[in-house]
Amino acid sequence: MSESAGEKSFAPSAKRKQDAAKKGDVLRSRELGTAVAMLVGAAWLHFAGPWMLDTLRRAVRMGLTWDRASMDHFDPGGAMQTLLLAALLPVLVLGGAVMLASLASQMAFGEGRWIGGNLAPKGSRINPGSGLKRMFGPQGWIEMGKGLLKLALLGGIAFVWAKSQPTLFGGLGRGGLLPQLAFGWQALISLFFALSGGLVVIAMIDFPIQWLCRMKRLKMTLQDVRDEQKEAEGSPEQRAAQRQRQRQIAMGGVAHAMRQAQFVVTNPTHFAIALAYDPALAPAPVVLAKGRGEKALAMRELAAEHALPVLEYPQLARSLYYTTRERQTIREELYGAVAAILAFVLSLKRGEVPPRPEVDVPVTLRFDAEGRLVAQ
Repeated sequence: MSESAGEKSFAPSAKRKQDAAKKGDVLRSRELGTAVAMLVGAAWLHFAGPWMLDTLRRAVRMGLTWDRASMDHFDPGGAMQTLLLAALLPVLVLGGAVMLASLASQMAFGEGRWIGGNLAPKGSRINPGSGLKRMFGPQGWIEMGKGLLKLALLGGIAFVWAKSQPTLFGGLGRGGLLPQLAFGWQALISLFFALSGGLVVIAMIDFPIQWLCRMKRLKMTLQDVRDEQKEAEGSPEQRAAQRQRQRQIAMGGVAHAMRQAQFVVTNPTHFAIALAYDPALAPAPVVLAKGRGEKALAMRELAAEHALPVLEYPQLARSLYYTTRERQTIREELYGAVAAILAFVLSLKRGEVPPRPEVDVPVTLRFDAEGRLVAQ
């Protein structure tokens, strides 16, 4: 049964994923951002907590200390402003660290892209119908299930943590204020780290789910695949023009060598090697030019213009291509094969009609089209 062209059954291509990312559809995990923010906040409170507590202590002492000058110039607004300014710096540092960590985590998994268009207002975001569809659709049920599981996991972690802190709750109000505050601060930080661990577990579960959802969302139909291939290849006219330009460039590079060549060996169109033999210049035949693909086609066209014999010997053409550089004499192991072809070409020039020679390439110099030695 043939596959429907409208059924999304093909994995998204790299181009489709890049195009989607440019439009703002990148891999995102809110759970990952929450976990990273919680971890960074807990770490900041652990390492910078003393500085924050000391700042707050000095701010409170400053705001609640009264002397004769304070009574003479009573200014509760100024005292409150001083208190808020002193407490503001630690809070801003904490908030900035959490925001940067959350942003970095999302951009790292979103191919490092910042999509400004996502901030633009969209009617679907305030459309009641779209909102109800999100709430009661499949994605809404998934999000509700995730929320319940998250609540159960984090509630369980908090319960276990509370059970492990009998000293904290039993000793509240029985000691000095500063020791109790320090002890409570450390206990709070341990709770934050415990909750962060739970959030990391949730993020590890959520991230592959988001990846699978995005891959499913970007799946392609057969028609999508065909359209993308057609777009990548261009129209037949564009491909023909491109090949013509490539051939012109190739012709320009080998035109001089082809005027000096005596014959061309091909495979039959993928490879082309132009050779010549002049005892006064070299003791063996010389490869004047070689090419594959468009360059090989250009060499065949130039050979036709100069009336050069073009002989199809696939194995010999590949051996010459992969063992000899341009303007270099051929390998000694290939002397016999090339000499037989050269004698055939000279006979043709004398007007004779000799039989086409059979040549043999040594097994140690036999290559496939990719330049790999053929198994002996």
